[in-house]
Amino acid sequence: MASLAATRANAHATCLSSFRRGGALSTSGRHNGRHNSLVSFRSISSEKTNTAAKTKSSSSLSEEVRNDFPILRSENDFGMPIVYLDSAATSQKPLAVLNAHAQFYATANANVHRGVHYLSAKATDAYEQSRAKVGKFINAKTDREIVFTRNASESLNLIANTWGETNIKEGDEIVLSVAEHHSNIVPWQLLAERKGAVLKFIGLDENECLDLEELERTVNARTKLVSLPHVSNVLGFTSDVERIVKTAKSVNATVVLDACQSVPHMPVDVQTLGADFIVASGHKMCGPTGIGFLWGKYDVLSEMPPWMGGGEMIQDVYLEKSTYAPPPGRFEAGTPAIAEAVALGAACDYLSKIGMDRVHEFELELGAYLYSELLKNIPNVRIYGPNPLKVNPQTGKNFERASLAAFNVDGVNCSDVCTLLDQLHGVGCRSGHHCTQPLHRHLDVLGSARASLYIYNTKEDVDKFIEALKEVLEFLGEPV
Repeated sequence: MASLAATRANAHATCLSSFRRGGALSTSGRHNGRHNSLVSFRSISSEKTNTAAKTKSSSSLSEEVRNDFPILRSENDFGMPIVYLDSAATSQKPLAVLNAHAQFYATANANVHRGVHYLSAKATDAYEQSRAKVGKFINAKTDREIVFTRNASESLNLIANTWGETNIKEGDEIVLSVAEHHSNIVPWQLLAERKGAVLKFIGLDENECLDLEELERTVNARTKLVSLPHVSNVLGFTSDVERIVKTAKSVNATVVLDACQSVPHMPVDVQTLGADFIVASGHKMCGPTGIGFLWGKYDVLSEMPPWMGGGEMIQDVYLEKSTYAPPPGRFEAGTPAIAEAVALGAACDYLSKIGMDRVHEFELELGAYLYSELLKNIPNVRIYGPNPLKVNPQTGKNFERASLAAFNVDGVNCSDVCTLLDQLHGVGCRSGHHCTQPLHRHLDVLGSARASLYIYNTKEDVDKFIEALKEVLEFLGEPV
């Protein structure tokens, strides 16, 4: 069987051969037939990326934490250092989290809650301590408001299949937006089909933020649920949650926030936000895959029926009927992802030690730098979402934008761009629809390229990305 390196090398050669023939790597997106380049592959691949204007090392945060992430010292199969710009899809994991996960299995592995022996008690303590850490991280009133799930998608499905089944009736309205991740659309579509409810979608304003004036016009006495993103994974906007909650509560509607792109990147205080539920995934906040959480107000959780049945979630089981545990146990049927929950607690500790105010300030600066460098250096680029260099008329301050940029260059296929960034320069970005097909249809594009940053990224990473992108576009025959 061929080695991974050999397989990648063959793919590398095939990629270049395809472009030399004027072909495209992907059938999606537009093809302008100008992929032949005056720049040879030899010169692109052999030259070190040179930044015309060297920037000083970026804020001290990335310098402090970067060595905590061993994967960032990796090289690809062609000996190029990896530049990881895909943290909106999943973050890398610090040693503290990797060690917590391994240490659990090495020193505390047992099933939780149902044993009186030493290891079971130790495992249970570690699991429940992590729940408390998550609760503290988002300032929940009690850790009983934290339900561990596999991810945010499962959390949203849990709400739809419990709260939704109980509270949504025929003719009721559920308000979403065109900017939703598929995980915040499909569960509500399924619920609406079952219950005969109506889905309503608000659009975007002139700055490509949520159109909250349209939200205010859309919400009415039939509205029972408003479920919107706290921060967009494509457009990068931060929603005005206070206005959303005020609008929804004017008709006693329940509010759900998709907080996957906010909890890892800024302080989130659920008691201040005023929503009824938030959902988040551990793997985007330095934690492992396979663990996420649902936060809900305890009185709301207490009124919700179980979703999945089995061990752990019961109080008493008879042949004829069963009674159920109080939250959060009611919603955690079966053996949970114990080691992953413990590692998520370690991730909360890690981020808390840095300080989420500091994380947010750092990312606002780095994200604005990414945005400005793209605009300054890449002709015919279209970056989606608000401009962080412009003043938001609602606040009098510059738009707060997540440290990501989803973009297209006119006439160039976004998948081709990201493939060549990786193959020729070791720069890892994401291309496609980013689980937001309706949004990309709204923007009238098939997909976009996305560079997304986190605490371990530097301005030098951005510079390398920009220089690599310029060389890729030149290779594709684009003016730069």
